[in-house]
Amino acid sequence: MTEDANQDDNKVPAPLEESVEVVDDKLKNLTQLVYILQAVSLAVGLTAIAGVILNYLKRDEVKGTYLEDHFSWQIKTFWYAFAGAILGWLLAIVLVGFLIWAVVGLWYIYRIVKGWLALNDGKSP
Repeated sequence: MTEDANQDDNKVPAPLEESVEVVDDKLKNLTQLVYILQAVSLAVGLTAIAGVILNYLKRDEVKGTYLEDHFSWQIKTFWYAFAGAILGWLLAIVLVGFLIWAVVGLWYIYRIVKGWLALNDGKSP
């Protein structure tokens, strides 16, 4: 073997460049809008429905980015909170429902805040 061939074998491969996700500002703003709609729904209620509809309509456009995790987070937040609200309503007659509503409300706020902070940091929730 020649000396040049040995040198090539001993070379450490250059580190692969990390792929940088390019996220459209419009999609990031849309994700933020859904968090806003979810937060406003604590007072208005119906805005969360508009937010989850936006999530489902734009879901394909965020595939492969960290925003996809946010969309999944927002969709799960909506559906679990909806299920909790229904369960609380059904059990309100035996007063347990009010406790369920309180717990679901606090959990809902936590999910919105955690997701929104992660979005502002450019991370997944």
